[in-house]
Amino acid sequence: MAKAELKTKPQDTDVETYLNSVENGQRRKDAFKMLEIMKEISGKEPVMWGGSIIGFGDYHYKYKSGREGVFFEMGFSPRKTSLSVYIMSNDGYPEYPESLGKFKTGKSCLYIKKMEDINEDELRRILNESLKDLRS
Repeated sequence: MAKAELKTKPQDTDVETYLNSVENGQRRKDAFKMLEIMKEISGKEPVMWGGSIIGFGDYHYKYKSGREGVFFEMGFSPRKTSLSVYIMSNDGYPEYPESLGKFKTGKSCLYIKKMEDINEDELRRILNESLKDLRS
């Protein structure tokens, strides 16, 4: 049986061109804000991963099952209903404090309707901690 190939991998698509194509004006504005935050925290240039995720940096992972690959260290995607923020961590999926603001969570995702609903200092702290953890 052939191994399934990961669909989410780096692409040559221009990040700003992609973000400028986001129809929802609020989501587009928030995406550019997240772009600046993640660029600053990661110290890396943004890269499109798949058709709709902007990723920063990369790391090699290997599961106990033997499956391995390369994925971005942090990223986000301006989806129709929210800004999906992907926070990777060696410790699994973090618990987010209420002080972060108004958000929902998924497996390794933070879903933000509007950046103005989020405490930016708390978000920066979380992103910094997860990146530090992942790089250690």
